Amino acid sequence: MPPLELEIKELIISALVLEDTRPEDIDAAAPLFVEGLGLDSIDALELGLALQKRYGVHMSADSAETRKHFSSVTALAAFVAANRKPAIPT
Repeated sequence: MPPLELEIKELIISALVLEDTRPEDIDAAAPLFVEGLGLDSIDALELGLALQKRYGVHMSADSAETRKHFSSVTALAAFVAANRKPAIPT
């Protein structure tokens, strides 16, 4: 499993408080909404905020492009990899 996909799976679990879910339980290619993981629109908002905080990425809430990025963990990882802000050294 690519490291960024694992990070995003862990972020999904912690941000959405999926207590009985482990990263290996989430199929990276499966849909995140309705089918697959079964997330809803509230989950999307919470996940979007968590992604913004962790990676500095910004998405429009109602765009078709954003829906495409949220289609799977693999799609989210590709979006984050292409758009994340560099880490600020501490």
